[in-house]
Amino acid sequence: MKYYYSDLGLRNARLNFRQLEENHSMENIVYNELRRRRFNVDIGQVTTNERNDDGEYRRRQLEVDFVANKGSKRYYIQSAYMIPDEGKREQEIRPLLKIDDSFKKIIITSHAPAPLYDNHGILTMGILDFLLNPGSLDW
Repeated sequence: MKYYYSDLGLRNARLNFRQLEENHSMENIVYNELRRRRFNVDIGQVTTNERNDDGEYRRRQLEVDFVANKGSKRYYIQSAYMIPDEGKREQEIRPLLKIDDSFKKIIITSHAPAPLYDNHGILTMGILDFLLNPGSLDW
């Protein structure tokens, strides 16, 4: 279960400006913007069966940060403050690749030079592009 604050300033003041974690703050901002755009927002869980190093299958739960729904539109969104290397990128796209439908999959980061689609059809965009362009999810 996750909780998001409608006003991060009040949250920070209440906590005496401790626990200023940029990744959580950015995720909270993405959530607030999706709600402002009148999306119904849920947290997604993807169940997978994966083989471990011993060759045994294990059931795992992967999290999708947001499943945003409005009418017939649905977006799967990951919020990642930084993607410094390919390992982190793999971690972020892994749950998105396990979803077997054709709805749009998006990663929002703090430092993306320009919106860009990868070979899997996943859109990566910066937080500023997301916040400043109301139609950014439809690029």
